[in-house]
Amino acid sequence: MAKAPVNTPSVPAPVESLSARGRATRDALLDAAQRVFESAGFLDARVEQIAGEAGVAYGTFYRYFESKEHVFRELSTRLFTEVHSREPWATDLSPAQRLIASNRAYYQAYRRNAKMMAIVEQVATFNEEFRTLRHDHRSQVVDRTSAAIRHWQDEGLVRASLDPVMAARAMSAMVDHTLYLWLVQGDAADEEAVLDTLDEMCLGALGLTGDER
Repeated sequence: MAKAPVNTPSVPAPVESLSARGRATRDALLDAAQRVFESAGFLDARVEQIAGEAGVAYGTFYRYFESKEHVFRELSTRLFTEVHSREPWATDLSPAQRLIASNRAYYQAYRRNAKMMAIVEQVATFNEEFRTLRHDHRSQVVDRTSAAIRHWQDEGLVRASLDPVMAARAMSAMVDHTLYLWLVQGDAADEEAVLDTLDEMCLGALGLTGDER
């Protein structure tokens, strides 16, 4: 395996300055890095493995990324963006229907990315930077959910006694950890039973009745 050049660029070119070919190479490196991380794990992954998986020279990696940590950070951000993105729901959906649709969309995204989610959660336990990154993305979800809960409280659909932020945090933690134990740790469970139970518990926590469905 070729060794790293003596002088590798310390500051990769900004993404916006890349040509179409450069962007394609950068994307290929990101995809290759994900495959390497998923097969080798974060600690054992090496830059030369990523370059080899992408079919480029070792030094080419450093034109686009500063380090293994840099490319992992990019992958983590891409992952969180996909997993936590929400489709605009139809305006005629009730709060209960929106909550269920949101839970199911999150489940589908989590399942597609279960291997990377497992690695990100692992790295966040010993790396302060990635723990902060994970916290920031989780906070975005909590902020969005708590805003919806406040709105539903104003409409008299959700119990006014609930603290919107605490309720959002608790619901998010419940869904997140259940999916982690099921999809990452391999806990045996029936798919529909798990999803239906999560939906019912979230609806119950907010005091939404069957009429809102």
